[in-house]
Amino acid sequence: MELKNVEILSIGEMKEITPTYKNVNFVVKTSEQYPQTIEFQTSNDKADNFLKFNKVGQLVDISFNLRGRQWTNPQGEVKTFNTLDAWKIFKADGQQPEPLPETETGLPF
Repeated sequence: MELKNVEILSIGEMKEITPTYKNVNFVVKTSEQYPQTIEFQTSNDKADNFLKFNKVGQLVDISFNLRGRQWTNPQGEVKTFNTLDAWKIFKADGQQPEPLPETETGLPF
């Protein structure tokens, strides 16, 4: 699944769940007529790269998987949990890149 041109509203702290698994949660806002606020998570090396290359206010494209699981609590009630697991996050195509410096001919390097 994919979302395009969404704004990063917040970025959480890196959480080390086990010695071999860490993740970070982040929230984005869609730009449709009725904007939606959606929380994603990304893990391990993808989480490191996400924190390194992204910031609040940036527009991004996100490729993600929908994950779901069930748990039965001690009272016997079945609870269902969903996670949006982002596996690829890039700057959105809609963002204007910074202009390249011009040479004496007026063309980029």
